[in-house]
Amino acid sequence: MIVLHYTAMGDTRAARDWLCTPEAQVSAHYLVSTSGGLIQMVAEDQRAWHAGAGRWGAVEDVNSRSIGVEITNTGSQPFSEPQMAAVEALLARIMARWGIAPQRVIGHSDMAPGRKQDPGRRFDWRRLARRGLSVWPDETAGAPPDMAHFRALAAQVGYTAEVTDAVLLDAVRQRFRPWATGALSLDDMAVVSDLAARFPVDRAGPSA
Repeated sequence: MIVLHYTAMGDTRAARDWLCTPEAQVSAHYLVSTSGGLIQMVAEDQRAWHAGAGRWGAVEDVNSRSIGVEITNTGSQPFSEPQMAAVEALLARIMARWGIAPQRVIGHSDMAPGRKQDPGRRFDWRRLARRGLSVWPDETAGAPPDMAHFRALAAQVGYTAEVTDAVLLDAVRQRFRPWATGALSLDDMAVVSDLAARFPVDRAGPSA
């Protein structure tokens, strides 16, 4: 898998220094600056400590099965055009090298809902999907809102972490409907229904 993060810092040098500090107990394979600069910090075939506790599909030890990409951003600012272009180019190369399917490119908030918020509601997942670097739902009609059904469909997509209904709904919305509020809706059901039909996580293959 590939897991995308934001640094929660606006300065790339400070983020780099933090990721290189043993006391931080965190690392990542790549760091992308606001200007599109790229720093490789850990070899892709080595484990980095970027994901922590969480789960995606059947994978519980995400650190051992993923490449982590940190993107310089505070979480409350837009991602720059050079930065997004650099992320796209990096993802394309990693996916080609390791045979990673688009549904295996996720956010930290996807595999650790409630615990993590990155890469945040400002990150343009739809842009990545247009380039085949992630997934995005089609505009389809949803089933009547039913939380048990929503949970089952979300699990097929990969959202298998044990969290409350509210946390799960918010995690899906962060990624696919960041503007949405309120109770579970037809549109929320449509998102997970379409993704489960077209991109179930178990189709990603053993190399992902």
